[in-house]
Order: sequence, then C-alpha cells, then structure tokens
Amino acid sequence: MKYPMTKAGAQALEDELRHLKTVMRPQITEAIAEARELGDLKENAEYHAAREQQGMVEARISDIEGRLAAAQVIDVTTIPYSGKVIFGTTVTIANVDSDEEVKYQIVGEDEAEIKEGKISVTSPIARALIGKEEGEIVAVRTPGGVVEYEIIEVQHL
Repeated sequence: MKYPMTKAGAQALEDELRHLKTVMRPQITEAIAEARELGDLKENAEYHAAREQQGMVEARISDIEGRLAAAQVIDVTTIPYSGKVIFGTTVTIANVDSDEEVKYQIVGEDEAEIKEGKISVTSPIARALIGKEEGEIVAVRTPGGVVEYEIIEVQHL
C-alpha cells in the first residue's frame, strides 16, 4: 500500500536518513570501539548505552527506509489549479460562527505538525475538506460538536 507524502516531507525523511547513516552510525561505532577498550563488557555502562543507541538508530533507519519505499510522493505544485482541496494543498478556512480564520496544509500522517499548520490527510478536518471547493461550507465533527467552516482559499504551494 502506498502512503501519500508531500515532496517536502519526503525530502525531510531523506535528509534524516542521510544524517543517521553518515553521522550517527560512525559516531556510535566509534563509541562502541572506545567502550570495548575499557575492558569488561558485562559491567561497562558506556558500552551498553552505545549498543542501545545503535539499536535505536538502526531501527529508525529501517523505519525511514520502509516509509520512503511505501511513499507516494505528491508535488502539488505540478498539479493544475482547480480550486478543489486535494492532498498537499494549503487551505484557508473560516469558522462560520466566529469568522476566525486558520490556514492548514494537508499532508501525510508522518508530516503532520499542528503548530506548523500541517494536518494529516486522515484527520477529521482534512477528511471533511478533501474534494470541496473554495466558497463551500463544510461541517466538521469535533469533540465539542459540529463546527462549520467556509473554504476561503485553496493554494498549491
């Protein structure tokens, strides 16, 4: 199964993967070698800590490689503008009751970061917005009840 990911999200994972392989791996290997030189491995805290860190880094490398292999990278800037909300678009919406405006980019699950205005394509608000057009009113189920939003602007950034 392919998982949608923005071009920026894929680049961030590739950058992290490169860092883990070219910086972290050699550092950990060196730390293990230094700890081995200290003698008895049974009671060597530095050795055990380095091995534990090595396990975590290798697990993260494996995780990133799997995510990138299963990613369907979508560059929304190459998709003709239609005014519809699709994966990767940046959407400005206004609460119908309060007129409060917010701007979200709809991204893959791994990329979601609400503080940066990036919401997962699987979130309730994104699911309500996908396929709708500028000017439409959408109802979003929230823990506090149904909230209506008007789609102000859809951008392919």
